[in-house]
Amino acid sequence: MDIFNESLGFLFQYPLWAVIVSMFVVATLLAFWGTPLWIWALAGFVALWGFSAPAWLLVVFGILVLVFNVKAVRRAVLTGPLMKLLDALNFLPAISETERTAIEAGNVWVDAELFSGKPDLKRLANESYPELSDEEKAFLNGPVEELCSMVDDWDVFVRKGFTDEVWDYMREHKFFGLIIPEKYGGYNFSASAHSAIIAKLASRCGPLATTVMVPNSLGPAELLMHYGTEKQKNHYLPRLATGEEIPCFALTEPTAGSDAGAMTAEGEVFKGEDGELYIRLNFEKRYITLAAISTVIGLAFKLEDPENHLGKGKNLGITCALIPSDTEGIRLGRRHDPLGVPFYNCPVNGDNAVVSIDQIIGGPEQAGNGWRMLMESLGVGRGISLPAQSAGGAKVATRAIGAYTAVRRQFGINIGKFEGIEEPMARIGGFNYLMDAARRYTCAALDTGEKPAVITAIAKYNFTELGRQIVNDAMDIQGGAGISRGPRNIFAHQYTALPIAITVEGANILARSLMIFGQGAIRCHPYAYDEIDALSKKDGKAFDDVFWKHIGHVARNGARSFLLSLSRGAISSSPVGGTASKYYKKLSWTSASFAFLADIALGSYGGGLKIKEKISGRFADILSWMYLATATLRRYDAEGQREDDRIFFEWAMQYAFAQIQEAFDAIYREIQVPGLSWLFHGPMALWSRINRLGTMPSDKMGHKVAQAMQQPGQQRDRLTDGIYLPKDKDQAMGRYEYALQSLVDAEPVYKKMYVATKKKELPKTQPRFVIDMALEKGIISEEEAELVRKAEEARVDMVQVDEFTLEEYQNQTPAAPLQTDKT
Repeated sequence: MDIFNESLGFLFQYPLWAVIVSMFVVATLLAFWGTPLWIWALAGFVALWGFSAPAWLLVVFGILVLVFNVKAVRRAVLTGPLMKLLDALNFLPAISETERTAIEAGNVWVDAELFSGKPDLKRLANESYPELSDEEKAFLNGPVEELCSMVDDWDVFVRKGFTDEVWDYMREHKFFGLIIPEKYGGYNFSASAHSAIIAKLASRCGPLATTVMVPNSLGPAELLMHYGTEKQKNHYLPRLATGEEIPCFALTEPTAGSDAGAMTAEGEVFKGEDGELYIRLNFEKRYITLAAISTVIGLAFKLEDPENHLGKGKNLGITCALIPSDTEGIRLGRRHDPLGVPFYNCPVNGDNAVVSIDQIIGGPEQAGNGWRMLMESLGVGRGISLPAQSAGGAKVATRAIGAYTAVRRQFGINIGKFEGIEEPMARIGGFNYLMDAARRYTCAALDTGEKPAVITAIAKYNFTELGRQIVNDAMDIQGGAGISRGPRNIFAHQYTALPIAITVEGANILARSLMIFGQGAIRCHPYAYDEIDALSKKDGKAFDDVFWKHIGHVARNGARSFLLSLSRGAISSSPVGGTASKYYKKLSWTSASFAFLADIALGSYGGGLKIKEKISGRFADILSWMYLATATLRRYDAEGQREDDRIFFEWAMQYAFAQIQEAFDAIYREIQVPGLSWLFHGPMALWSRINRLGTMPSDKMGHKVAQAMQQPGQQRDRLTDGIYLPKDKDQAMGRYEYALQSLVDAEPVYKKMYVATKKKELPKTQPRFVIDMALEKGIISEEEAELVRKAEEARVDMVQVDEFTLEEYQNQTPAAPLQTDKT
């Protein structure tokens, strides 16, 4: 005992707290800087020597340094036994072939930066933010504008489809060839233009946007462009561009929805009497957009080759092929009714339908490669179509609700001045600014060749969820006017259709709880996928290399999270100045805390994290809002940090960090860490609640956003740029615009009448009832009286709702043909 006390006596030469604090500070700084292991070893020797450690402790420390720094020794002593233990415990998640294909589809982009814990903020701030080309702008301002003017949303819902004139116009102007290369007769538009076109069409009519977006998203054209043979491209792409061929893509089945790998559609290779190879198809598909009017079906099925005619084995796996719709055995012509929204959504069946082996997209060589085709194509499409629809709807809501609340009066004042109305208005305006930023940021990446599957899943999920919140808020503000269907109603059909967007292209529950973090944790993490791969291959050398780097990564992010939290991000550097600077620093702090906690979760749950969908969903929320905040920062800086946009920018940023904080609080409350749960549920959770990343935007800021939405001018025009605005004041949005402008024109006269009312020269009542009295008393002139009459007539007309006779209601027929707006 005396020898033991004497050996440790060096510790008592100094206060114990001083030793602990000194070691903690040094270790934290070394980890924060990500210093190599040999520097840690050197620092340890210096510390032990400085504290007069005995020789035996120096020897023990030297042995540890040897074990950790000499790879051959480390593999034998530590890594080898660890691999056996992990394998025995089935600790790391097993990845099926279909999961592996989904994970490997596309690439990683800024999601890897956000996942790293130490994002390159300069890179995030300098990602591409392009404008549309002159040709793309001309198409938006020409054919897209004209098509919008030809369609009336109410008429489409009543007649349950488009007129022949509209179909002919879409074909004539190649609306189905937006993404097809010019050499095949298409436009070869950028993802940014594709998105802008869909957003504008959606601002006019949801089914119109859906009809155009589907052939330009996941479908035969997309697959042919990337995988088709030259013969297939030359035959189909020109016909698809002009609408001579109407495509659909058949993937979903009654028993294979989100789990597309469980599909039962089957094809069997056989040799015909003519010696040629054919495929016999049997399938049952549903929810297939445009199927009933299609001329060519892109079909996903499992291909079998019992006689091994192709020389690739008997079970080839998921394959994609082009099936002419008039093939014998194909049954079309029926429709589903998705919430009464009149776009073609249909079942399609095949009973012993036979096609040539050459109908496989890419030819027989691509047999069995269909799953990869689908994952890569869908990974891109998720970032364009549905986000664009939601962004278009957000702009419509911002413009329409801004006008409605400025014009609609209750209790003698405009309802836009009520705080209860301002709160949902702020959400509409703030979300609109954020969503258009993320739409442009995402599409710019796609235009530069990126295929970030995690980011596009984030876009699809969050845009549709925010779109749902926006429409709910708009409906709440409008009250009875929002729920009364008819030509005047702007939001009812959006409200009805939103669950469809939530459901398709990967249901939102699946996207949040499995795809965003589940896929991101493996694909975007700098080491996780390589660890799983090395362990599955029992590659000790590769596992040793990546595992210990991972340990260093965890230590670095733990230190970064601690110090950035302590300084509230102040020790991080921002790539820009001005208002945006503090938010970039918060982003760095968030990334470090997220990455550290993500590794804690991976280490605690291992392969079981796949089924911890609630925890996974909260990590997905943090990653999502980090991305949305990044895009918003990029927009604000790219547009010159405009002072008049600052309130929208800051509202969006504060909301984003408040959502991140809420998700962190839930993780700290629920995460289970063997032996350390008390630390995360107690001290760390308490510190997180005290030292919050963000809080919800203040009422004062929400007030400013709501008031700005009600002011006509350049800012309102910029925030809602890209939507269709009819000039006819008898159309729904045109009526809102006319009423708002009439009110603004008459505002000085209203002020005169208000002053007269305060002086009791006019009775306190609605202005329209005292116009003549004000004129008689000389308070206003005849010209001014006319301005007020015009404004009041517009106000009353705007708040009217549609009404029908019983016969009209029971036997609704299409409205009279809408005259094209040429003014």
